[in-house]
Parts: sequence; structure tokens; C-alpha cells
Amino acid sequence: MTTFHPHSFEIPEESIQVAQASFPKGSKYMTLREKLGPLFKDDDFETLFSSQGQAGQSPAILALVTVLQHMEGLTDREAADAVRGRIDWKYWLGLPLTDSGFHYSILSPFRDRLLKGGLETQLLEKIILKLKECDLLADKRQQRTDSTHVLAAVRTLNRLECVGETMRRVLDDLARLAPDWLLEQITPDWFKRYSVRVENYRLPKEKSKQQALQQQIGEDGWHLLKIIHHKEASIWLREMPSAEVLRRVWVQQYYIQDEQIQWRENKDLPPHKLLIVSPDDIEARNRTKRDTNWTGYAVHLTETCSQSGPNLITHVETTPATVQDGSILDKLHQALADKDLLPEEHLADRACISVDNLLNARQVHGIDLIGPVGGGGSWQAKEGAGFDVNCFAIDWETQTVTCPQGKQSQNWRVRKEKFGHDYVQVRFSPDDCKICSSQFDCTRSILGIRRVSFKPQAEYEALQVAHERQKTDTFKQTYKKRAGIEGTISQGTRAFNLRRSRYLGLAKTHLQHLATAAAMNLARTIHWLMEGESQRSCSPFAALAPI
Repeated sequence: MTTFHPHSFEIPEESIQVAQASFPKGSKYMTLREKLGPLFKDDDFETLFSSQGQAGQSPAILALVTVLQHMEGLTDREAADAVRGRIDWKYWLGLPLTDSGFHYSILSPFRDRLLKGGLETQLLEKIILKLKECDLLADKRQQRTDSTHVLAAVRTLNRLECVGETMRRVLDDLARLAPDWLLEQITPDWFKRYSVRVENYRLPKEKSKQQALQQQIGEDGWHLLKIIHHKEASIWLREMPSAEVLRRVWVQQYYIQDEQIQWRENKDLPPHKLLIVSPDDIEARNRTKRDTNWTGYAVHLTETCSQSGPNLITHVETTPATVQDGSILDKLHQALADKDLLPEEHLADRACISVDNLLNARQVHGIDLIGPVGGGGSWQAKEGAGFDVNCFAIDWETQTVTCPQGKQSQNWRVRKEKFGHDYVQVRFSPDDCKICSSQFDCTRSILGIRRVSFKPQAEYEALQVAHERQKTDTFKQTYKKRAGIEGTISQGTRAFNLRRSRYLGLAKTHLQHLATAAAMNLARTIHWLMEGESQRSCSPFAALAPI
């Protein structure tokens, strides 16, 4: 026996009559309920609850309410009010009109339960399964993926604000937990520095005074850390999350020299993938991509490219902002395989089209990864001039390379890149290069000697095939479909607030994205059911075009 009230989702007769009278032409939620039926069952979440304690609200209801609130961009309080007051919600939830709903405060613990139990993916996967059962996800052959930035639910802080706010957080926690002990450890001037939020407009304008404040905050934090980590200090002090954040931030922002704490220069900071930029969300990272700079995360959406049904999101990945798009592709494909949703063709942008991804997609999962391949890193490839590696003839058996002028390479060496990948480097004879009439089209080396680097045979040939394929009309026609994912990103951003995190931390932000993707799938499904394919992205003028 689990500690929640089970719910059957059977709609009471009175709720049916009132809903039909209120919506004689139906509503989107009534239509979805009639076409799809209940989306969740209490059994899906049974493992999240113990067999003891006071019975709580049905988890199936809370799961559906979580998706519905993301369909409409509601807060927890507004979602709980909608359960109490909206007829169409009661219809879909199978509640009597007199049901008083629940207090909004139980939605947050329910999300925590989902994360702790590892069942947050059920919010999307159960809906995908239901759509498959209703033949609305019949065509998964082609899918496409793209990503966009997500702003963390924190202020953007400069370095001085970050260390000041880190101090303020740990002092607030200590003031709540051990006020008398804290007063014994500090001096009165601390109240002036840390009693109010540290903000840029309150900070001194002169650089010398800013440096003095950096030093003072560093000394205060170092003093606090020594006390907290003293061998006679209580263990719970160093186990406080805010104390651990203080330690990590001080390691990143300061260093100790001659028993004195010093402010690090910008060049000595950790890389962005490790650097904590806010004490409130220590998993958020700062990144600049082309013209966009943001602090937070990235969300990667994969959807179908179907003409026989709605285009539905099949998978969601949320990563720190600094994670490169191509690095998640293996994980994405495995997740699709686990859900029996692997595509035959996967359309992705240039960032995902590496030789490793091309080969792994084909060899491990049988997926044809389609996207533009980069031209290489040499100046010849970038400028489209001179002789790049494609102008050289490679004989893999004899391990020799012939240049455009007919000269053979002098040696052949297998080396390793800094990330561990093998590559081949060949060198031509100085005697051949220095008298060559095409020397300046071939190399800019001071010594005038050409070296050519390329990947081992399997990788090199896979890249050559990809390069040749992307020149064909078939590739161009197929790859045009990838542009449709931009519409999904736009819809998620404009209608579902996809680019702003509601919560702190990577796990909760991912849960938000799963619920958002589920909500987008339902919105697309109801549009398909009520409007049909003919209405998809079709302007009034385009509708006049002859068939």
C-alpha cells in the first residue's frame, strides 16, 4: 500500500455535462482527453512513495498538472488554482466539479521526488508512448536536432559580485543555524559589507578601492574557511553546502602566497567549463557563442520530420552552456535506441558532424548522420586557395603521399592529437620543395617545406565520402528539412519560455525542459487533430497557390 490517493481518471457524469455545455464545440483539452485518454497512471510513479506515512495527492494528477502548467506558462500557485477553477482541466483530470484540488506547495516536492527517483523522463516518455499507440508517431525515419541557449535563474555577476555574494550566502546560513557562534567569529565591519545584496552599482567606482575590497573579502572568506575547517570545529560546519561553495569559489578566485591571500589575474582563472559564476547555481556556466554571451545551460531538442503526422519531440538533453553540441550525439543516439525511436537519417548542423560521430552513428546504431562537413583547418582549405590535403594522392599500402607536382613524401608518421586521436603526418623533401614552382601555393613555412596531416584511412575515407555527398542535389534537398528545427526552437522560445530556467541547477532545469517538450508535443498534437496537415505553417497567401 503506497501513501497516495490512487486516481482512476474516470470523468464524473456531472463534469462531462457541464464541460459539454460550457464548450459545445469542444476545447483543446477536452479533445486531447477524448483522443488520447489518460496520459499517466499512478503505477508509473509508485516507486517514489513509501508504504508508510500520510496519504498524499495522486502522482498521476501531479504529473499531468506539471505538463499542463508548462503548456500555459503557469506558476505552481496558478496551476493549483486552475485545477480548482477550470472546467476543462477538471474534465481532463477526471475530477468532480466540487473537487477542491490541492495546495500549490506540493508541486515542488513532487518535482524533487521525480529527480530523486530518476523518473523525470517519464513526463515526456509516457506521452511519446501514448502518441505512438494512437499512430501519431508512425514516421520516425527522419529526425533532426538543434540546440539553443538557456539563461539560468540567477543574476549575471562580475567576479567581485560573485565573491561578495558567496560570502553573504554562507553568513546568512550561519546566522540561521549558529547565530551566537557566528558573532564570536566576526567583527562589526562585516555587517556593513555583507548585510545587503552585493550589486555592481553599490561597489566603489575607483579601481584602487575595488582592489582593496577584493582583498578584504578574500581575507574575510579565508578567515571563515580556517575556522570552519579547523580540526576542533563541528563537522556540520564544513558539510554545509554554502561552506563548500565558499571553499570552491575561493580556490578559483584567490591563491595563497607567503601566507597571504591574493586575487587571481583573469588569465589564471579556471576554464569556463569549471568556473563557478554564481553561488546560487554552481552548475551554470558562462559561454560566448558567436555573438551571444550567456550564463546558464544549453538545451538540445530532437524531433521527427514527418509529413504524415505532427512533428514531435522525441528526446531532450540539457547540458551546461560550455558543452559542445557534437559531444552529446552518442548519448542522444543511445537514448533514442532505448526508447525504440532511432531514426534512419539524422539531420544535424556542422557542430555535430565530426568523423567520430559519422562513424559511430553508422557502425553502432545504423544511422545515416547528415550534415555539412567542415573543410579542414589548413589555410588552404579556409581560403579556398593553394593545395589542401585533398589535392594530394595518398597510397595507404605503401604509406606514401604524392603532391600535385608528382613528388613523393619523404616520411610517414602516426601521431596523437592532444585529445588522444591518431593522425598521420607526412613530410616532403626540402630538395623537392625549395625548387618547386608552386611552393607559395603549397606552404607558408619559413623553411619552405610542406607537411601534410590527415586522419587514418577509415576516418579519412569517411570524410571524403561526406565531402563528396554534400555537393549533390540529393543531399541539399534532404538537408533542407533540418531548417524546420529552427521553427521548433522559435516556438519553444516564444510560446513556452524555453530559454529561461524556472529553477536552479542542471537537474531541475532538465526536468523543466522535459515538461516543456511534453507540452509542445501536446500542443502540436491538438493542432494536428483540429486543423490538419493543410494548416501547418501555411500563410493565407500561400494557401492560394495552385496545387
